[in-house]
Amino acid sequence: MALIVSKFGGSSVASIEKIKSIALRVKEMRKQGDNVVVVVSAMGDTTDDLIKLAKGTGNELCYREMDMLLATGEQQSAALLALTLKNMGCDAISLTGWQAGINSDAAHSKAKISGIDNQRIIKEIETGNVVVIAGFQGISPQGDITTLGRGGSDTSAVALAASLEAERCMIFTDVDGVFTADPRIVAEAQKLSQVSYEEMLELASLGAVVLQPRAAEFAMLYNVDVEVRSSFNSHPGTIITEVGNMEKQRIVTGVAHDLNCAKFALFDVPDQPGIAKSLFKALAENDINVDMVIQSAMRDNRNDIAFTIWKSDLPKALPVVRELVDKISASGMSCGEDVAKVSIVGAGMQSNPGVAAAMFEALADEGINIHMISTSEIKVSCIIDESEIETAVRALHKKFELDKME
Repeated sequence: MALIVSKFGGSSVASIEKIKSIALRVKEMRKQGDNVVVVVSAMGDTTDDLIKLAKGTGNELCYREMDMLLATGEQQSAALLALTLKNMGCDAISLTGWQAGINSDAAHSKAKISGIDNQRIIKEIETGNVVVIAGFQGISPQGDITTLGRGGSDTSAVALAASLEAERCMIFTDVDGVFTADPRIVAEAQKLSQVSYEEMLELASLGAVVLQPRAAEFAMLYNVDVEVRSSFNSHPGTIITEVGNMEKQRIVTGVAHDLNCAKFALFDVPDQPGIAKSLFKALAENDINVDMVIQSAMRDNRNDIAFTIWKSDLPKALPVVRELVDKISASGMSCGEDVAKVSIVGAGMQSNPGVAAAMFEALADEGINIHMISTSEIKVSCIIDESEIETAVRALHKKFELDKME
């Protein structure tokens, strides 16, 4: 008897009618003889609605209390799905993240899973229950509720699949799978039948919202096969797995874009040991992730440093950077949030020269200026003006003929 972990996102459980549809799908899985663990997100826009409620209390929002509040959204979905299954004659039980044994660190609002004590889940499976677990949440060493960041239910599902040694983790969402680009921008975008762990991790990290980056990382670390598919039809999805020799079949797999970007520039920074450490250590201590970093050529023992962060971290980052400008004796700084990141990803880039040049050519042909560039073995990313992002995505999709991908 196989064990399947299935995750249903917010759009999949947005109403009682949709929850009933999900319950029928889960019941059918159970009927086929599989043991089923279900992970759910909050219903529809519940998380956003809860955040709006919290903002009504004042300007200071304590992360611990926000976690306590936001965790109720997934708990609601889990209980409603379990109730629906029971009313359909299917034994089920709902568990919060901490009842399911999901342990995390104490970084409220963006906690990381530190381990899973799965004994309660196994016990419930052995009694014949479909186990419905509230995603996106865990418990800290101090016994406090934590949340795993937006999209954290994906991470919950893949981590549980790894812990339970499930046959597969199925991520049900509002799209049919992983596409070569966002189909809302590129009408010719193609659904991929398979994608490697490494490519999916890059695509997710670079803005492809179909899977949370940490979920992709868990899948790769623990060799969990993940299928991304639609909640609203029975079409096959995209299998994320260890795909051998994929780099021989295609050079570029997809184009990703990210609007959650802000760019800082520090001017006339003294060129001496410890300066970069002071800057980026201060940002790290405030839980601010730095993405791309560029340092200009030295002039008169000084240079400029530019870097990007998440736009959502801008309120936290501004006072930190302003304080650092004085501390390191820089002449000034600038900050912009009207930028975006566009990237190409593909395992075949490792063994095919000229891919970056082709990307830059495609952007130049559209008159798009590149502010920053970052590369790895299987991706090239560029920071450009936010207003040009859709043009850039379409140009790159066409340049690498991704509409012809089999």
